[in-house]
Amino acid sequence: VASYSVARYFLTPQSFREYGWYRGSALTELATRERVYAGKKACEECHSDEYQKLLKHEHKSLSCESCHGPGEAHVENPDNPDVKMAVLHYSLCLRCHEANPSRPKWHKQIVSKNHYPGKCTECHVPHSPSEVP
Repeated sequence: VASYSVARYFLTPQSFREYGWYRGSALTELATRERVYAGKKACEECHSDEYQKLLKHEHKSLSCESCHGPGEAHVENPDNPDVKMAVLHYSLCLRCHEANPSRPKWHKQIVSKNHYPGKCTECHVPHSPSEVP
């Protein structure tokens, strides 16, 4: 117990518990990181038609970057061909919709092996999933 107490004293960062159950200096470290996410409002500025579609359907609470990936570089320079947003892939859909007993029953879930072997976007429109393409 004594060796544990000594080790704990020397190994615990000084800022630990400054603001709760984590290092207080972590906030400063996080603030200095380069931004990679632009936010939903930045997407709306150029893609308002898709944004409006999204607001009317089941995925309205999701951030665009949940499926398309970090978009700060795209917002900063949309004409740069090296800065590409993620192309929707069925694995992104399965991240939320693959059957999982820990999810609420109201959340639409599938067993992908039994549902359809092709791409989700063949039958579903991601921005308005209840519509048929």
